[in-house]
Amino acid sequence: MTATSSIANQNPAASPAVAAAKHSTSVAEEFIHGTHWVSPALVSLALVMWLAAMGVFLTHPLTELPLYFARRYLVLDATSLLFIVVINTVFLGICVYLYSRERHTPTLARDIRSRAALMLLFMAVINIGLMANHLVLLWALIEVSTLCAAPLVARGDATNPRAVAWRYMLYSAMTLAITFLGFMALTQSAHLRGVEVSFMVDRLGESLTREPDGWQRLGLSFMLFGLGGKLGLAPLYGWLPETYEAAPTTTSALLASVQFNVSVVAVFRILQIFHGFEAGFVSQELLVMGYISLVVAAVQIMASTNYKRLIAYACVSSSGVIALGLSVGKAAAYGVVLYIVSNAFVKSLLFLTAGRMRAVYGTNEVGPLSGVIRTLPLAGSLFTLGIFALLGFPPFASFLAEMLILSGIVQAGNLLAFTLMCVMLTVIFVATGRTVFPMLWGAPKVTVTAPPQSWVTLLPKLGFVAVLVMLGTYTPEPLTDLLRAVAVSIGG
Repeated sequence: MTATSSIANQNPAASPAVAAAKHSTSVAEEFIHGTHWVSPALVSLALVMWLAAMGVFLTHPLTELPLYFARRYLVLDATSLLFIVVINTVFLGICVYLYSRERHTPTLARDIRSRAALMLLFMAVINIGLMANHLVLLWALIEVSTLCAAPLVARGDATNPRAVAWRYMLYSAMTLAITFLGFMALTQSAHLRGVEVSFMVDRLGESLTREPDGWQRLGLSFMLFGLGGKLGLAPLYGWLPETYEAAPTTTSALLASVQFNVSVVAVFRILQIFHGFEAGFVSQELLVMGYISLVVAAVQIMASTNYKRLIAYACVSSSGVIALGLSVGKAAAYGVVLYIVSNAFVKSLLFLTAGRMRAVYGTNEVGPLSGVIRTLPLAGSLFTLGIFALLGFPPFASFLAEMLILSGIVQAGNLLAFTLMCVMLTVIFVATGRTVFPMLWGAPKVTVTAPPQSWVTLLPKLGFVAVLVMLGTYTPEPLTDLLRAVAVSIGG
């Protein structure tokens, strides 16, 4: 008599339970078996998107840009081209990581179809948004990308991920509503002056005035304030740490490295439109939001005991640095563009590596993870490199970008911004090191069994490290020209 049947004889209720368990297992196996093609197909589509982006980059010199499509509602210019290349490169890495994890994680395999569909729809919306030549269209596409991302956030392993997803949607709706109020204020400004307004990026400047105009300033302030909330700038940053922590690893990387950049492009479009209009007003608003964001990030990082939330607050800090650099413009603009591009790869590297640590230790808390370098040598080393890149160590691109931003601030004569940025970055450096370095190199507190890691899992992370080193040491001339063209378009 088998062990199962003996148990069933001792406890008659066990027989149906065992049968039910076997049935559920076989159903799960059949379901998983029926979806084994999804993640390879997702990687293939991501590869096609990346090849298409690189093909456009290599075959369209800057002298041929801008190119307009769809009755001028879409445009391929330096800004859209740069970020299309960046986000599709990041997306390819995320898809390769998801493919490698899905093979060993049944919970991922069970919902891989809907997850892949949402990710592809999210990327399609973002790619179109990057090319949008109409502010209202861009605004609408950012909101659609939020609707695509919210179900992905709800798949997280937090206590109540659905509540987090709802709050994420609520915050997004609020910030975009503020942005829409800005559009209405600009329309009122044009109406009072008897001017017809068009929200085409290349035509809106025709309806602006250089004379003092309260409605125009109100519209500009609302647009920057609302989009600043999407970037995680204070004071509307509250959604970001909670969402990034609660969301699955791949979703956190998508939000931090892809959706963040379409919001950056929206801010760039506004700066391109208002170039020569209200420069001082724009500078002051960005300066204040940058100041507050750096202070908030420094305080929260000092108090953080959760490594994923720490990365999220570091994203708030990065947004503050970007705002300070944009407030100066001119010499700092190139550094800002380089900083944004490098941060896309830094954030992805950190979140994907954090996913490996979460899978092994089962927690996002720093305490139990002491001695990660010994338990997970590869993941620990990659996380260390990501932290060094985040903190602006050479030879990573973030070091060069921060030096260029600080140099631009000094040339602009804004010693207060220079001092505050240096002090806050120092505080963030010390607080991050105090939290993360014992986690990486301390004596192990718990014994865990690390499942084997496929070399495929390492590919995207190593690729991100290689890109960061390349951007910080030697940038190919075509890419340098593209970065410079984007910097010039925002006042650099």
